[in-house]
Amino acid sequence: MRMYSARPGGTRYHPVLERLSAGTSGTVALLAGGLLALGLAGLGALHSGAPAHAAYLALCALVGGFSRPRAAPLVGLAAWLCCNAFAEHHHAELGWSGPWPEGGHYAVFTATALLVALPAALPRRTVRLSLLRLDHPR
Repeated sequence: MRMYSARPGGTRYHPVLERLSAGTSGTVALLAGGLLALGLAGLGALHSGAPAHAAYLALCALVGGFSRPRAAPLVGLAAWLCCNAFAEHHHAELGWSGPWPEGGHYAVFTATALLVALPAALPRRTVRLSLLRLDHPR
């Protein structure tokens, strides 16, 4: 049973956090994207451009922090769908501006989720609590 872990060569121990699977991360991102659209609409900032994109980037970073790296494409796709349907266009209609602008938005959302999820995927060595000697001074 893993309780704590540390990076190789590191002396700081961190509790082990289980990451969300890819499907769960995509579902959470899609539901959170819809809720974010409702919140932005309530604030009157839904169709404001850059603030809406920044909010969806923050959503990708938040969900990516709890996800595995292979979930990043699904998180990016969910954020792109919600941002495109609610923030860029009206009435939940997907609009197509061409492959480069839309692909760029998708790439930025995916890269944000991936960059936040990657540090958690670095190898760690497992340390059992019974092996730690708390009475031993360093």
